[in-house]
Amino acid sequence: MNEAAKLRQATYHLYTFTVSKLIATFGSSVYAFGISLYVLALTGSAASFAINLICSILPRTLLAPFAGYVADNYPKKAVVLLSQSASILSVGGLLLYSMSNGLSLTAIYIATALVSASSMFTGIAFSSSIANLIDSDRIQKAMSYNQSALALATIGGPVVGGMLFGFVSMNMFLLIQVLAYVLAVLLEATMNFRLYTKRTEIADSKANQSVWQGMKEGAMYLRKNRVITVIVTTAIGLNFFFSALMIGLPFVAIQQLNVQAVHFGFIEAMIAVGMLLASIYFSVRKEVKFPLQFSKRAILVMSLLLAGVSLPLVAGLSYWGNVIYLLVLMLAFGVSNVFVNTPIGVMMQKDVEEEYRGRVFGILESMAMAMMPLGYLLFGLLYDLVPAEYVIWACSLCLLALTAYNMRPAIIREAYPQLAEKPLEKVLS
Repeated sequence: MNEAAKLRQATYHLYTFTVSKLIATFGSSVYAFGISLYVLALTGSAASFAINLICSILPRTLLAPFAGYVADNYPKKAVVLLSQSASILSVGGLLLYSMSNGLSLTAIYIATALVSASSMFTGIAFSSSIANLIDSDRIQKAMSYNQSALALATIGGPVVGGMLFGFVSMNMFLLIQVLAYVLAVLLEATMNFRLYTKRTEIADSKANQSVWQGMKEGAMYLRKNRVITVIVTTAIGLNFFFSALMIGLPFVAIQQLNVQAVHFGFIEAMIAVGMLLASIYFSVRKEVKFPLQFSKRAILVMSLLLAGVSLPLVAGLSYWGNVIYLLVLMLAFGVSNVFVNTPIGVMMQKDVEEEYRGRVFGILESMAMAMMPLGYLLFGLLYDLVPAEYVIWACSLCLLALTAYNMRPAIIREAYPQLAEKPLEKVLS
């Protein structure tokens, strides 16, 4: 295939990838919200809701390294199509069970776990394929579109899920979910996942190694690449300390500032709005030249924004002052979140060798997901025992220290040796 034809195919991939990602992500968001409402309506129990949440998180945490191995050692297109088909079968099976026996909590928990696991396989295979689907010059645009899809799903998923839950039967709700997954599979089936592959015959021959050897090899590759290790460990710390925000924001806003539920909904939605605006910005700007340095600054800003959540607790603002302040703060948080993720995502697509990319993303997914329930539990307890502002300040300081150490100047120069040769004013420009 000549270069012009490859570029046309890559352009097709860029938009097909975005649409299929939007459909799948939006569908998952609608499903998660609708099923959660159903569990609460059926049982009225927070414990039942929590079990459904665990069924969503646990498979992703345990199986992500294995999913990375599968993505590296088997055709990525087959992995994507099979895992998406597994999601169709899981939701379709729940629909058939509901039509014959009525929904039960056990059936919902099993379906939730299966959908979570299959969507995780799809996500890791897709994440490790972007550099194979899209030409190098447009990887940042692809990552930006991916972030836009996530933001739209975050904004629209609960809205559509709530509307469907209120106006259609649960069977129709599940049928719509199945149709969304089918449409995503049909789009993904038209894509060439080896368009820009660089894998050698030696790399492909490693498909015969055992699962354990393959996963161990991925961990060894990660340890040997100090810059990628820094990215992964920083991401894990970021997820852990920002669990304090996910728990603390509703605690501070609703419990301590008495913000009304409808206004709090707008405050949370501003995170996704900020993500969408930042994604649009990255889709039209030039590729970031020094992504590790760029993301370091964005993380430092996020750390300060985290500390800013405590300001209404000590500043004595009016009710509307608190609401407007939190709206702006969460908008800034959403923007900075994309400013961290997009440049780092592009860097990992380009710098991680193709035969290890799935395992690196799998390890990152597993460790990051493991930090979330741990953070929820720890900070949930701390907010009950310690004034909220102290917890928030401590997390902000810890994140500042972690970032300053992990992404210290020596690491930045190791990633970009040319920075040591540039005058300071050129580096900052």
